[in-house]
Parts: sequence; C-alpha cells; structure tokens
Amino acid sequence: MKISIKLLAILIICLPISAFADVTLNSLFSNHMVIQRDTEVPVWGWADPNENVTVSTSWGEHVSVVTGADGTWRVDIKTPQAGGPHKITVSGKNTIEITDVLSGDVWICTGQSNMDFSMSKFVRDSRDPQHQPLVEYIRNEVATVNDDWIRHIEVPQATSLFEKKLNFEDHWRSANPEQIGKISATGYFFAKAIRNHVKVPIGLLECSWGGTKIQPWISEETYMADPNMKAYFEASRKESLETIKIMDAEGYVDTVYEAQLAKWNAKGKKGKKPKPTEDPRNDRQLPASDYNAMLSAIIPYAIKGGIWYQGESNAVFMPNEYETYFTAMINSWRAEWAQGDFPFYWVQLAACNRGSDEADKGWATVNDELRRTLKLPNTGMAVLYDIGEPKDIHPHNKMDAGKRLALWALKNDYNIDVPAVSGPLYKSMKVKSNKIEIEFEETGSGLMVGKKILLEATVSVEEPLKWFEIKGADGVWKKASAKISSKNKVEVWHKAIANPVQVRYAWSGNPEGANLYNKEGLPAAVFLTE
Repeated sequence: MKISIKLLAILIICLPISAFADVTLNSLFSNHMVIQRDTEVPVWGWADPNENVTVSTSWGEHVSVVTGADGTWRVDIKTPQAGGPHKITVSGKNTIEITDVLSGDVWICTGQSNMDFSMSKFVRDSRDPQHQPLVEYIRNEVATVNDDWIRHIEVPQATSLFEKKLNFEDHWRSANPEQIGKISATGYFFAKAIRNHVKVPIGLLECSWGGTKIQPWISEETYMADPNMKAYFEASRKESLETIKIMDAEGYVDTVYEAQLAKWNAKGKKGKKPKPTEDPRNDRQLPASDYNAMLSAIIPYAIKGGIWYQGESNAVFMPNEYETYFTAMINSWRAEWAQGDFPFYWVQLAACNRGSDEADKGWATVNDELRRTLKLPNTGMAVLYDIGEPKDIHPHNKMDAGKRLALWALKNDYNIDVPAVSGPLYKSMKVKSNKIEIEFEETGSGLMVGKKILLEATVSVEEPLKWFEIKGADGVWKKASAKISSKNKVEVWHKAIANPVQVRYAWSGNPEGANLYNKEGLPAAVFLTE
C-alpha cells in the first residue's frame, strides 16, 4: 500500500498542470462587460484537453464545445439587441458566472498617448492659461459623469518581440466619478457623443501606448506579405537578434553606456543622464512588438469598429511611408478580426509647436499621409489642428476630438442625419494660367473663412485665407494668396509665380490661423496636391 501511494504521488507530480486546470476565460469576458449586440460573437478560453465546456446566457443561448488537445476552446453565440443587464454562465469542471453584461457596441481605441491619456491626465492645469477653461470643463465632467452605459477596459502596456500573447489582466469600468479617471479621454468623448444620439451601451476596448510609432502595431505576417515592409522587418529583427546575443553572453558589459556615463560624469552631470542599452525584448518600438503583446490578446473579440489617434512619433521616423504602413495595418486588422471592412476612423494630428524644421514638416507629412489613407473603404478622418495647444503635445480639447470622430460613426453606422461628417477634403487641382484651382469634397453647404475659440462653435469671419502655399517649376514654396471662388473651390496664386505646379495647405506642426472651413464649422484637412 505504501508503494502504491508513492507511485501515485510521483504520477501526480509528473502530470501537466493543465490536466487539473479550471475553465478560464479571456479577461474581456468578465463582470460588467459589453458584448457586441445583434450578431454572433466568439467566446473563448482554456480548460483541460478534451473537456466539455458549455456557455449559456440569460437571453436563451446554450452552446457546448469540447476543448482541443491544447486545452483551448471557443464557441460562437448569438447576442441580443441593445440593453441589459444580462448574465453569461460558463461551465466545465467549474462554473463561472459573468454578471451585469450589457449588449451594445464595442469600439476598439488604439494609438499612442493622445488615445492613451485617461481623463485623470487632463484635470491638471494647462501650460497656457488661455486653455484653462478646457481643464475646468473636464474637471466638471469627471465630478458629475454618471453613465453606466459607457464602459471601458484597457490592455496593459507590454511588449513581446517573438511570442503572441493570448490574454491580459484588467477589468471593465463604468463612466462614473470613481472610475472615469482611468478611461481614455478621446474614447470617452467619442462614446458620449454617440450616446447623446443613440441609446445603446458603448464599450471602449483600449489598446494604446504613448510614444509608440505605427510599426510595432503591425503583425509579422503583415510585414512578410509586402516586399518593402518585409525588408524593413528582417533588417530590424536581424539587428535585434545580434544585440540579444551580445547581451546574453556571459560577462556582458554595456560598454557604450559605460562610456557615455563616464563622459556625462566628467562634464559635471549636465544634460540628460545616459540610459543603458535597451534589451530589444523590452523595446516597444520594434516591428510587431506591441501587436504581439497587446493586439493578439484581444483578437477576435467582436467589435463595432475602431478609432485611431497616432502619428506624432512618426513625424521624424519614416513619415513619407506612413500611408503604406497605415494601409497595411488597417487591412491586416480587418482580415484578422474576420468581420469584413469594419468602420475605422482616425484623426489628423492637433497643432503643436515642434522642435525642429524636420519635425515640423514631418508632422504635416504624416497628416497628409493620414488623409491619403481615406482611399480605403469605410474609413473617416477628423481634423484637429484648430483645437491643439502650441505648448502641449497633449491638447485638452478631447471634447471636440471625440465629437468629430463620432460624426463619421453617427452617419455611417447609426444612420443619424448629421449636417457634415468632415471638413473640406482635397479632391483635385487644375492649373488656370498663373493660378491653381483646388476643388474640395465634404464642403457641406459651402466653404467659408472661419475661426474657432476653445469649445465655442466656429464662426464666419471677414479675413483672407491663410496657410496656403504654392510652388513653381523652380521647386520653391511661397506663401500664397487664396480666395474662395465657389461652394467647393478655392483659387491659389502668387504674383511671382507664372507657372504654378503644386499647392499645399496648413503645412506645419502648428498652422496657427489656418482658417478654411465648411459652413458646418469643420476645418479643411491638411493636404499636399498630388
């Protein structure tokens, strides 16, 4: 008998831990969640291999599945119309009850810091007193908000150079004074603008990280499918592997850092202290690293669509290639979610003073690349240069940013009649003698010269158009004269240029005073004529 007990103990130790694992779920499937309404959605998790798992719901769905050899499982369930609260029960060797489930619309919120920054970041005093009224508005919003039908969950910021992560740790929170501080400000005001028109629960699924370029948000498979992107990926990965090999070697010393540190100390510790060489495995900027650690953990959770606020970090990193990478990213996300061409909306960056001419022009270039990506179906763009803050790369006016993003969703996805979804968008140009005629679309009821102050509505002003530039055959850009010539056209010229070839508008990180709007009060997009 003693021998049998000993053998049994040895067998238990040798068995894989998963053989005794409880049924678990991706963290998205937890109390207070928002599930995509009126459709069929995937629910997934882990359990013992070959275990029977059943998912049942308070609205009458009941589905069973046998887990695979690796312990993974997934079922697809039909969801009810907007409303709740509901309950989902998942049963295997154990039982999990998910309570206070709302059926509504889930929007993924992605990008860098202007998407990442939560409401709590914007209650601090502004750097410029003229923007302090925006702070007061947000403080009041934080203190008084009470909308349990706006909910939010965030994937923690992490990198993974090689491995795709399948889960994360966070929980759903509601828009109330106790929890609003952790909710993305851009996402919240987008959701609020929708909720003002549509009585549907809105779930915000945030996956963003301040300072990140677009490159880490794209999967390795997407890089491999494009020859130029593949070359960039492989060069980056080769460099990373070489660095890792050096850093993992016995007796490794960071000689570059030690030399920089010694030089810094010799100069009396003036300037920024040098930082150690970063391990590529911890680098959030490398291709696919944030996709692997963050996006992979939430795909294929059913969503209504996505909003994107990013590009600041690409102003001095491959700005001219931004459209290529952005287009590839959107197409690949749509393919991986397998929900067709789901709605995807983004912003042109808000105005901000930049530190160099390269950064200034790169900011404008990224904005134009964002505009050019509108060629993709079911996309839209909000223009924000008129609501930026020259002294702050994180402008407080996320209220108008959210509203402008929501205009696209309200019209395209909720069938709400809105006067205009966008400000004027460049359509075409025609050279007429010494002038260039620019034709716009999305002009609403017509073009106007406008001015916007803080949260006030844009008003028409009797001023000349600003921030148009024109180029002749010599390739030199000159500040141009411009006037509105019809409901949807602007004439641009310079008296010293007899044969103009190209026009650009608001071509700066901070095009202060750029004033072409449509009569619905939305600003014209930054553009460079093709």
